Amino acid sequence: MPTATAPRTSAPAPLRALGLGRALGSRVLYRGLDRTLEASTVTVLVGPNGAGKSTLLRDLAGLRAPAEGRVTLGGADLHRLAPGERARQIAYLPQHTPLAHDLGAAEVVMLGRTPYLGRFTGPGPEDTSVVAAALARVGLADAARRRLSTLSGGERQRVMLARMLATGAPILLLDEPCAGLDIGHALAFLALCRDLARGGATVLVALHDLDLARAHADHALVLGDPAGRVVAGEAAAVLAPATLGPLFGVEISEVGGHLICERALEG
Repeated sequence: MPTATAPRTSAPAPLRALGLGRALGSRVLYRGLDRTLEASTVTVLVGPNGAGKSTLLRDLAGLRAPAEGRVTLGGADLHRLAPGERARQIAYLPQHTPLAHDLGAAEVVMLGRTPYLGRFTGPGPEDTSVVAAALARVGLADAARRRLSTLSGGERQRVMLARMLATGAPILLLDEPCAGLDIGHALAFLALCRDLARGGATVLVALHDLDLARAHADHALVLGDPAGRVVAGEAAAVLAPATLGPLFGVEISEVGGHLICERALEG
Protein backbone atom coordinates (compact mmCIF):
# COMPACT_ATOMS: atom_id res chain seq x y z
CA MET A 1 0.00 0.00 0.00
CA PRO A 2 1.54 3.36 -0.94
CA THR A 3 2.37 5.73 1.88
CA ALA A 4 2.68 8.99 0.00
CA THR A 5 2.77 12.14 2.06
CA ALA A 6 -0.70 13.26 3.05
CA PRO A 7 -2.02 16.54 1.68
CA ARG A 8 -1.85 19.40 4.08
CA THR A 9 -5.11 20.17 5.85
CA SER A 10 -6.22 23.11 7.93
CA ALA A 11 -5.97 22.43 11.65
CA PRO A 12 -9.09 20.56 12.76
CA ALA A 13 -11.34 22.04 15.41
CA PRO A 14 -10.59 20.43 18.79
CA LEU A 15 -12.62 17.28 19.49
CA ARG A 16 -13.13 17.02 23.24
CA ALA A 17 -14.71 14.54 25.61
CA LEU A 18 -15.95 16.27 28.76
CA GLY A 19 -17.00 13.96 31.57
CA LEU A 20 -18.00 11.38 28.97
CA GLY A 21 -19.53 8.18 30.23
CA ARG A 22 -21.73 5.26 29.23
CA ALA A 23 -22.94 2.05 30.83
CA LEU A 24 -24.30 -1.17 29.38
CA GLY A 25 -26.94 -2.30 31.81
CA SER A 26 -25.26 -2.46 35.20
CA ARG A 27 -21.76 -2.53 33.68
CA VAL A 28 -19.90 0.75 33.37
CA LEU A 29 -17.94 0.95 30.11
CA TYR A 30 -16.31 4.31 30.74
CA ARG A 31 -16.98 7.23 33.04
CA GLY A 32 -15.58 10.70 33.61
CA LEU A 33 -13.49 10.75 30.43
CA ASP A 34 -11.95 14.18 29.94
CA ARG A 35 -9.71 14.22 26.90
CA THR A 36 -8.89 16.41 23.92
CA LEU A 37 -7.83 14.57 20.79
CA GLU A 38 -4.85 16.46 19.50
CA ALA A 39 -4.21 17.47 15.91
CA SER A 40 -1.11 16.05 14.20
CA THR A 41 -1.10 12.98 16.44
CA VAL A 42 -2.16 9.33 16.35
CA THR A 43 -4.02 8.06 19.41
CA VAL A 44 -4.75 4.35 19.83
CA LEU A 45 -7.73 2.93 21.67
CA VAL A 46 -7.17 -0.49 23.23
CA GLY A 47 -8.97 -2.78 25.64
CA PRO A 48 -10.38 -6.28 26.02
CA ASN A 49 -13.29 -7.48 23.90
CA GLY A 50 -16.50 -5.92 25.16
CA ALA A 51 -14.72 -3.09 26.97
CA GLY A 52 -16.58 -0.45 24.95
CA LYS A 53 -14.10 0.60 22.25
CA SER A 54 -16.69 0.64 19.45
CA THR A 55 -19.20 2.36 21.72
CA LEU A 56 -16.72 5.10 22.62
CA LEU A 57 -15.83 5.67 18.98
CA ARG A 58 -19.52 6.10 18.10
CA ASP A 59 -19.92 8.60 20.93
CA LEU A 60 -16.86 10.54 19.76
CA ALA A 61 -18.20 10.48 16.19
CA GLY A 62 -21.37 12.24 17.38
CA LEU A 63 -23.69 9.49 16.18
CA ARG A 64 -25.82 9.80 19.31
CA ALA A 65 -26.15 11.95 22.40
CA PRO A 66 -23.77 10.94 25.19
CA ALA A 67 -25.30 9.12 28.16
CA GLU A 68 -23.10 11.20 30.47
CA GLY A 69 -21.07 14.31 29.77
CA ARG A 70 -20.49 16.00 26.42
CA VAL A 71 -18.53 15.67 23.20
CA THR A 72 -17.69 18.99 21.59
CA LEU A 73 -16.18 20.03 18.29
CA GLY A 74 -14.78 23.50 18.40
CA GLY A 75 -16.89 24.12 21.50
CA ALA A 76 -20.22 23.03 19.95
CA ASP A 77 -22.10 19.90 21.02
CA LEU A 78 -21.09 17.42 18.35
CA HIS A 79 -24.27 15.36 18.12
CA ARG A 80 -26.31 18.54 17.50
CA LEU A 81 -24.40 19.43 14.33
CA ALA A 82 -26.07 18.75 10.99
CA PRO A 83 -24.95 15.36 9.62
CA GLY A 84 -23.35 16.93 6.55
CA GLU A 85 -21.37 19.41 8.60
CA ARG A 86 -20.24 16.67 10.96
CA ALA A 87 -19.24 14.41 8.05
CA ARG A 88 -17.01 17.11 6.59
CA GLN A 89 -15.12 17.32 9.89
CA ILE A 90 -15.11 13.72 11.14
CA ALA A 91 -14.68 10.50 9.17
CA TYR A 92 -15.75 7.40 11.08
CA LEU A 93 -14.92 3.89 9.90
CA PRO A 94 -16.85 1.15 11.76
CA GLN A 95 -15.70 -2.45 11.94
CA HIS A 96 -18.36 -3.53 9.45
CA THR A 97 -19.96 -1.41 6.72
CA PRO A 98 -22.84 -3.28 5.06
CA LEU A 99 -23.83 -2.13 1.58
CA ALA A 100 -27.20 -2.93 0.04
CA HIS A 101 -25.84 -3.23 -3.52
CA ASP A 102 -22.79 -4.79 -5.12
CA LEU A 103 -21.15 -1.54 -6.17
CA GLY A 104 -17.85 -1.01 -7.91
CA ALA A 105 -14.90 0.03 -5.75
CA ALA A 106 -14.83 3.57 -7.14
CA GLU A 107 -18.59 3.91 -6.58
CA VAL A 108 -18.17 2.93 -2.94
CA VAL A 109 -15.34 5.41 -2.45
CA MET A 110 -17.42 8.12 -4.13
CA LEU A 111 -19.92 7.77 -1.27
CA GLY A 112 -17.30 9.54 0.82
CA ARG A 113 -17.84 12.64 -1.30
CA THR A 114 -21.56 12.83 -0.43
CA PRO A 115 -21.15 15.72 2.09
CA TYR A 116 -19.78 17.90 -0.74
CA LEU A 117 -22.40 17.17 -3.38
CA GLY A 118 -25.50 19.26 -3.98
CA ARG A 119 -28.94 17.71 -3.71
CA PHE A 120 -29.43 17.67 -7.47
CA THR A 121 -25.83 17.55 -8.70
CA GLY A 122 -23.59 14.55 -9.28
CA PRO A 123 -19.85 14.20 -8.78
CA GLY A 124 -17.59 16.52 -10.72
CA PRO A 125 -14.02 16.18 -11.98
CA GLU A 126 -12.58 17.13 -8.59
CA ASP A 127 -14.58 14.40 -6.85
CA THR A 128 -13.46 11.85 -9.42
CA SER A 129 -9.85 12.89 -8.90
CA VAL A 130 -10.17 12.61 -5.11
CA VAL A 131 -11.63 9.10 -5.44
CA ALA A 132 -8.82 7.96 -7.73
CA ALA A 133 -6.21 9.35 -5.35
CA ALA A 134 -7.84 7.63 -2.37
CA LEU A 135 -7.85 4.26 -4.13
CA ALA A 136 -4.22 4.74 -5.09
CA ARG A 137 -3.26 5.48 -1.50
CA VAL A 138 -4.64 2.14 -0.33
CA GLY A 139 -3.03 0.25 -3.21
CA LEU A 140 -6.20 -0.37 -5.22
CA ALA A 141 -5.79 1.97 -8.20
CA ASP A 142 -6.29 -0.95 -10.60
CA ALA A 143 -9.45 -2.13 -8.84
CA ALA A 144 -11.61 0.94 -9.39
CA ARG A 145 -14.09 -0.86 -11.67
CA ARG A 146 -14.18 -4.15 -9.81
CA ARG A 147 -17.33 -5.07 -7.89
CA LEU A 148 -17.03 -5.58 -4.14
CA SER A 149 -18.18 -9.18 -4.54
CA THR A 150 -15.04 -9.93 -6.56
CA LEU A 151 -12.66 -8.54 -3.91
CA SER A 152 -11.12 -10.35 -1.00
CA GLY A 153 -12.08 -9.40 2.54
CA GLY A 154 -8.87 -7.43 2.96
CA GLU A 155 -9.39 -5.62 -0.33
CA ARG A 156 -12.94 -4.67 0.66
CA GLN A 157 -11.61 -3.26 3.92
CA ARG A 158 -9.11 -1.16 1.99
CA VAL A 159 -11.95 0.14 -0.21
CA MET A 160 -13.72 1.29 2.95
CA LEU A 161 -10.50 2.96 4.10
CA ALA A 162 -10.35 4.77 0.77
CA ARG A 163 -13.95 5.94 1.19
CA MET A 164 -12.99 7.43 4.54
CA LEU A 165 -9.97 9.18 3.01
CA ALA A 166 -12.16 10.58 0.21
CA THR A 167 -14.13 12.61 2.74
CA GLY A 168 -11.11 14.82 3.31
CA ALA A 169 -12.17 15.10 6.95
CA PRO A 170 -9.39 16.27 9.28
CA ILE A 171 -10.54 14.04 12.18
CA LEU A 172 -10.39 10.29 11.57
CA LEU A 173 -11.95 7.71 13.90
CA LEU A 174 -11.28 4.09 12.93
CA ASP A 175 -12.58 0.93 14.56
CA GLU A 176 -10.16 -2.00 14.09
CA PRO A 177 -9.24 -0.99 10.52
CA CYS A 178 -6.43 -3.55 10.34
CA ALA A 179 -8.54 -6.55 11.35
CA GLY A 180 -9.01 -7.76 7.77
CA LEU A 181 -5.56 -6.84 6.50
CA ASP A 182 -2.45 -8.95 6.19
CA ILE A 183 0.56 -7.69 8.12
CA GLY A 184 2.08 -5.88 5.14
CA HIS A 185 -1.05 -3.87 4.41
CA ALA A 186 -1.66 -3.30 8.12
CA LEU A 187 1.81 -1.79 8.55
CA ALA A 188 1.39 0.31 5.41
CA PHE A 189 -1.97 1.58 6.61
CA LEU A 190 -0.58 2.57 10.00
CA ALA A 191 2.25 4.36 8.19
CA LEU A 192 -0.45 6.20 6.24
CA CYS A 193 -2.06 7.21 9.55
CA ARG A 194 1.26 8.74 10.55
CA ASP A 195 1.44 10.59 7.21
CA LEU A 196 -2.07 11.95 7.75
CA ALA A 197 -1.12 13.10 11.23
CA ARG A 198 1.97 14.82 9.88
CA GLY A 199 -0.36 16.63 7.48
CA GLY A 200 -2.35 17.97 10.44
CA ALA A 201 -5.04 15.31 10.92
CA THR A 202 -6.36 14.06 14.25
CA VAL A 203 -6.31 10.24 14.21
CA LEU A 204 -7.92 7.90 16.74
CA VAL A 205 -7.71 4.20 15.90
CA ALA A 206 -8.86 1.15 17.84
CA LEU A 207 -6.33 -1.66 17.56
CA HIS A 208 -6.28 -5.23 18.75
CA ASP A 209 -2.53 -5.78 18.34
CA LEU A 210 -0.79 -4.19 21.33
CA ASP A 211 2.67 -4.20 19.73
CA LEU A 212 1.34 -2.37 16.66
CA ALA A 213 -0.39 0.11 18.96
CA ARG A 214 2.82 0.79 20.87
CA ALA A 215 4.86 1.18 17.69
CA HIS A 216 2.60 3.60 15.83
CA ALA A 217 0.91 5.83 18.42
CA ASP A 218 1.70 9.06 20.17
CA HIS A 219 -1.06 8.70 22.78
CA ALA A 220 -3.27 5.91 24.06
CA LEU A 221 -6.66 5.40 25.69
CA VAL A 222 -7.16 2.11 27.52
CA LEU A 223 -10.59 0.74 28.46
CA GLY A 224 -11.48 -2.22 30.61
CA ASP A 225 -11.32 -0.93 34.16
CA PRO A 226 -14.28 -2.36 36.16
CA ALA A 227 -15.10 1.10 37.53
CA GLY A 228 -15.02 2.68 34.06
CA ARG A 229 -11.80 4.60 34.54
CA VAL A 230 -10.06 5.32 31.23
CA VAL A 231 -6.27 5.20 31.39
CA ALA A 232 -4.94 7.93 29.12
CA GLY A 233 -1.54 9.37 28.32
CA GLU A 234 1.52 8.95 26.17
CA ALA A 235 1.50 5.58 24.45
CA ALA A 236 4.93 4.53 25.68
CA ALA A 237 3.88 5.06 29.31
CA VAL A 238 0.29 3.81 29.14
CA LEU A 239 0.79 0.68 27.02
CA ALA A 240 2.97 -0.99 29.61
CA PRO A 241 2.70 -4.46 31.20
CA ALA A 242 1.73 -3.07 34.61
CA THR A 243 -1.29 -1.29 33.09
CA LEU A 244 -2.35 -3.80 30.45
CA GLY A 245 -1.90 -7.05 32.38
CA PRO A 246 -4.68 -6.57 34.96
CA LEU A 247 -7.09 -5.15 32.39
CA PHE A 248 -6.66 -8.09 30.01
CA GLY A 249 -6.44 -10.62 32.85
CA VAL A 250 -3.06 -11.94 31.76
CA GLU A 251 0.53 -11.79 32.91
CA ILE A 252 2.47 -9.63 30.47
CA SER A 253 6.20 -9.06 30.21
CA GLU A 254 8.28 -7.01 27.81
CA VAL A 255 11.04 -8.77 25.89
CA GLY A 256 13.11 -6.96 23.28
CA GLY A 257 10.55 -4.18 23.00
CA HIS A 258 7.66 -6.63 22.46
CA LEU A 259 4.84 -7.51 24.84
CA ILE A 260 4.67 -11.20 25.68
CA CYS A 261 1.40 -12.53 27.16
CA GLU A 262 2.49 -15.47 29.27
CA ARG A 263 -0.54 -16.78 31.16
CA ALA A 264 -3.94 -15.83 32.52
CA LEU A 265 -3.98 -14.26 35.96
CA GLU A 266 -5.50 -16.42 38.66
CA GLY A 267 -8.76 -15.51 40.35
